[in-house]
Amino acid sequence: MGVRLQPVAFDIETTGFTVEDEVTAVGFELPLGVRLFLNTDGRPTESSLETTLGEAVGVNVKLSTHTDEAALLAALSAFVADSVADRDYLLVAYNGERWRSGFDLPFLRTRYAAHDDGWPFVDVPYADLMPIFERRFQTVCADGESVSDLAGVYEAVIDGDLGDLDPFADSEAAVEAFESGEFEALLGHNLADVRRTARLAALAERFCSKAEFNVKSLTPTSEDPSLDG
Repeated sequence: MGVRLQPVAFDIETTGFTVEDEVTAVGFELPLGVRLFLNTDGRPTESSLETTLGEAVGVNVKLSTHTDEAALLAALSAFVADSVADRDYLLVAYNGERWRSGFDLPFLRTRYAAHDDGWPFVDVPYADLMPIFERRFQTVCADGESVSDLAGVYEAVIDGDLGDLDPFADSEAAVEAFESGEFEALLGHNLADVRRTARLAALAERFCSKAEFNVKSLTPTSEDPSLDG
């Protein structure tokens, strides 16, 4: 039946939704814990952040801080090469790469290109969880409204405790948190979304076939660094 790929959930936070906006935080949940990256924009952070976040969720959390987006992306690339690529891992996100409505991966591609840097997710298989929950789970709530966002679907089908961890009702508040230097709240939101994604991936594995995951490769056609044109 082949080797089972262990889902590794990831999620990003940004300053907005345009090509000029930047990445502020990135999170991954791996088998041994959560890995967080923070763009501080040159501002100081509390030294206890890593411990505070780990205690809030009861899992091992490793946090690295970076003075700007370029440094964060470089650290992210090194992490993917060392800890994700060429392993029996399946990168998963919720609405991470869907035509027109996808977010995380399209945003990262644009930002890596803006820095003329290489794409990090080489030899990494990927699956988007959003289509699975749209097609294979009931997401119409008692009020008759259908939910499709990550937090809404998580509450509808799992009804877990991660809503208590998340300081924000939506990701737009994370933009304001970054602007005001509220890094604990920003990372708390990212951590909650990463853990929501991981739990949805585990649920999908329990009730859906491998074919539903629609696994694809994120390896680019060419790694030629030249962008002449």
